Amino acid sequence: MMQLEFIEARDLPDVWFQCVYQILEKGSEYVIDRGSFKGQKRLEFDYVTIHIKYPGQKPLIPEIPPALGIPNPVADGYIEEYLPYLMTSAKQPGEDYTYGQYLEPQITEVIRMYREDGFGTNQAYMTVGDPKAIQLVDPPCLRGIDTRIKDGKLHFIVYFRSWDLWNGLPANLGAIQLLKEYMASSIGVEDGEIIASSKGLHLYDYVWELAQLRTCKTEASKADPSLS
Repeated sequence: MMQLEFIEARDLPDVWFQCVYQILEKGSEYVIDRGSFKGQKRLEFDYVTIHIKYPGQKPLIPEIPPALGIPNPVADGYIEEYLPYLMTSAKQPGEDYTYGQYLEPQITEVIRMYREDGFGTNQAYMTVGDPKAIQLVDPPCLRGIDTRIKDGKLHFIVYFRSWDLWNGLPANLGAIQLLKEYMASSIGVEDGEIIASSKGLHLYDYVWELAQLRTCKTEASKADPSLS
């Protein structure tokens, strides 16, 4: 039976830590037959929904205690560098696609829709990918950003078909948050919450040890929660 998880968090560093902590407890281990890092292992939630109440609270990237000696999964400044990939259609050599090639025209239309037609609509949805994307070696992971304006705030509802928890989630959500702030300002409303879901949020085996160090989990503490 599929196990559904729900994680409620204060901000982006909090949701990253909670997801890492919970996936070490509840993730299913399997060998990758097709996709990134074929032949290696993943820990993965069957399906997870995360609710972030204050995603704009700084910092946007994970907080790593210096004493642990672990590099931050997202380098300072990376989110700002990543943002054009999310918002513009420009592609670098060797890239099959960018999220921005799908989102750029839709961002403009959603802003226009809310400004000119009002907030009472369920049509302000931005999709990523097309039927041909399934033929790519690595199809887009982000598949859609839905939006809602409630109580004068712009909220995002996001879906990822596959989602790397260690590096991908914090970088993706940080850039998506900056996009939301830009759109909220352009529409003339306040910044709101993020709800995100995925049936493929995972940790690759090469970061399992780092994840255990960050959460102070060891094999012993997993067996005995009192040791955590």
